[in-house]
This record gives sequence, structure tokens and C-alpha cells, in this order.
Amino acid sequence: MKRLFIGLFILIGFMPFTASAKLAPEGFADLSEKLLPTVVNISISQKFDQKNVLPDLPDLPDGSPFEDFFEEFLDKRQQALPSVPPSTLGSGFVIDAKNGYIVTNNHVIADGENIRITFADDVTLDAELVGTDDKTDLAVLKVDPTKHKLTQANFGNSDKLRIGEWILVIGNPFGLGASVSAGVVSARARDINSGPYDDYIQTDASINKGNSGGPMFDTDGNVVGINTAIFSPTGGSVGIGFAIPSNMAKNVIDQIIQYGRTKRGWLGVRIQEVTPEIAESLGLETAIGALVASPSEGGPAEKAGVQAGDIILEFNGKEIDEMRHLPRIVAETAAGETVNIVIWRDDKKMTLPVTVAELEKAEDEGLLDAQSEAPMQKGEVKLENEGIALSNLSSDLRSFYNIPAEIEGVVITNVNRGTNASEKGLSPGDVIIEANQQKVNTPDQVVEIFGDLRVTGKRSVLLLVNRGGDVRFVALRIEPENKYKKEQPKMK
Repeated sequence: MKRLFIGLFILIGFMPFTASAKLAPEGFADLSEKLLPTVVNISISQKFDQKNVLPDLPDLPDGSPFEDFFEEFLDKRQQALPSVPPSTLGSGFVIDAKNGYIVTNNHVIADGENIRITFADDVTLDAELVGTDDKTDLAVLKVDPTKHKLTQANFGNSDKLRIGEWILVIGNPFGLGASVSAGVVSARARDINSGPYDDYIQTDASINKGNSGGPMFDTDGNVVGINTAIFSPTGGSVGIGFAIPSNMAKNVIDQIIQYGRTKRGWLGVRIQEVTPEIAESLGLETAIGALVASPSEGGPAEKAGVQAGDIILEFNGKEIDEMRHLPRIVAETAAGETVNIVIWRDDKKMTLPVTVAELEKAEDEGLLDAQSEAPMQKGEVKLENEGIALSNLSSDLRSFYNIPAEIEGVVITNVNRGTNASEKGLSPGDVIIEANQQKVNTPDQVVEIFGDLRVTGKRSVLLLVNRGGDVRFVALRIEPENKYKKEQPKMK
């Protein structure tokens, strides 16, 4: 009888678990075999400028005995330089087999030329660049579909992903070739300060250098993310990787294919976080939404009647739980579309119709800074020639960009599109710790260093930049006077 009771207990104890929980798969072999042909390896020959790696010839008087010595020294250095440009390796995946479209990360192909795609069967084709988007770190390539049979991957719905759900990652780590790793969704909606639209999927699947641009699949074989970054103090995988959600990527990719660039929505407001103190002072029960510091002159928000001090609670039917959600939701709205926004003003809600404009067009026309959704700052300084805006690290900017208190330096608040700074991956929220190996604490110090180097004829400046706790060096080109300076709209 005792033996029967124990047997019943074990059976009853396990029945609810097996009936309600989804068990881990026995393996991913069948799924991997199906998906591997959709993933590609990407190699890029990078531009190689010998001028930037050779020292300048010192100023010597004519006929100096040292003149021949230095010329001979530089000739030998030039001969010793590599004749083959350095190459980088990354990953990507086919999204349209009929037309030959392939998706990867912008940083994989940045500053590159001669892009080559290697498929799972070792066939290699040349690719052309269709377009890029540095704000979401996406790029679209194209190969000739008549030269090889392509297998495409299909996008899934990243909004349905749940924390703890199994995912599969395929890529080209360290240039080894197609590699499969599995893990779970560790978190969602991660903000890692890489750009204004951060909304990453976090995973513990092994992601390493070379996996960038590769797909993250769900267990149905659909792409739910594009692997783009890792958090690592060592440079290798420590189980914290990040992927761009497919639902965000699809909109950007479609625009690049259709227009060769993005066409994001623009509201035209400078915003800041709604703290509990601000919410209480304005009669709002909960600290939600985005506080309007000021509407851009002539922008869509100003035309719709939005005022400084308004709190935006909803945009196009979507609630704004946090300030940082507003830029992404606005950006995903088609330019020219008229939507309703719900604001809090004078202790009550108001609904205003607003016609969304195009962000990129407004940037090109000089109507705004690219960080226009960021907190408005006094004393902002611009490196006009390099197309960068800088600001002191205020409490508002620390909160907006999630910059810890222990990080000191000068925060980048805007990077103009098409500049060398943009190509090098600099973006709003990056903190410049050093410039030319000198610590900097104010924008004026950075401007002074650039100016001094420009006078001496230097071609580049070495910046030490902190992004989300990761520190890296960036060699930024010193541009000629007025290269990126635009004529500002005249005040009426």
C-alpha cells in the first residue's frame, strides 16, 4: 500500500508540470538544417588611406642634411605598408530571394568597399550597397539572384516574444563560417545607449565578433531579431547579447529598399523625463509621458498647438509610458500622416491632431538637430566642420541617455548624417572622455583641441569614447573649414 501511495504521488506531482509547461526541444538539428542556407558571411575590403598612417615630413630648411634622411625613411615606411587593404567579416541573411536583397548591420559595411557575400555552399558573389541607416545600425545589400539560387528567411513578430523563450542565432563568429548557437530571450526593450531608438532584445545565446548582422530565429524558424551588439569586458561572449527587434527592422528595411534611405516621422519637440515631482506639480497622478521643453519653430507640433509644459501621454493611439518611447513611435509613423496626440495641460487631457513631417528632410533643410527629441540644453556647442553637437553632462541628459554618475566627459547630442563622425558610428549619447589624449570636461575644451590640431595641419584626432560602459578609441577626421556647415533658416 505504501509503495502504491508513493507511485500515485509521483504521478500526480508531475502531471500538472507536463501538461502546462513547454518542454525544451531535444535539439535544433532539423531547424538549423532548414535555416543555414538563408544566412550569409560578409567580407569587406576597407578603404586604406596611406596618408593617415604615415607621419608628416617635419619642416626643414632647404638643403638641410636631414631632408634626404627623412625622405628615405618615409619611402621605406611606405614600402612596408600592406598592399592589400584590410578586410572585415560579418554576417547577414537573405530576405528576398527573387530580388537578391540581404540585410546586415551598418557597422559591418561602414567605410568598406568591394562587399562580397559567401553563401552556405561556399559560393561567393559581389554585392552592391542599397542603403544604410546609422540610427538603427541596419544596411541592405543586393546580389544578382540569377547567379545563385537563394533561400530567404521570413520575418516573425518580435512583439510576441516572451522572456525565457528559446531562440536560435546563426552567424559568422571570428570569421569561422556559419555557426549555430541557442539560448533564451533574457530581456526585452533594452536601452544600451547606441542610438535614439534603442529597443533591443537581450539573449544569453553565444554572440561574438563576426555575428553582427546575423539573424535571431524563434523556434518556428522566423527572424525575430538582428544581432548587433554584445556587452563584454573581455571582447568575447559573456552571455549578454543584443538584437534589433524584427518589427522595428522591417519598417527601416522596407524604406531603404523603396527609397534608398529612411523616411522617418518627425514631430518637432524637445522633451524631457516626467519625474514624480514634475507630475505632482502639474497635477498628474503618475509620472508618465514626455514633457515638452519646447516645440521646434515651424514644426508639426507647434503647428498643432503643442506648447512648452505640455505632457504627451499618447501618440497615434499608443500610450507613452516613458519619455524614450516617444521618438521611436513617432519615427515609425509615415511622414504626411495625420494622427491624434493626447496631452496633459491645465490639469486635464486634450486631444490635438498633428500632421507628421519627415525627419530626414527636416535635418537636410537645417530645421532641427537630429537629437530634437532629447532634453533641451543651454550652452550647446557645435563642431560645425565635423557636424557634431556637444553638451555638458546635465542631469537631464544623464537621465535621457542613461549615463551613470561616475562617467565624466562631454556628451554628444547630435551627429549630422553623411559626416565622417556618422560613418565612424558616433551617435547621440556617446560621451567623449579624452580628445587627443587629453581629458575633457566641457564642450569648449573639445572645440579648442580640434581648432589647435587644424591649425597645425593634423588630419585626425583620437577620441576616447564611452558608450553604455564600453570604452573605445575613434580616430575622427579633422574636416576643412565649413565642410558640413549649413545655412541656417532666417528668423522671421
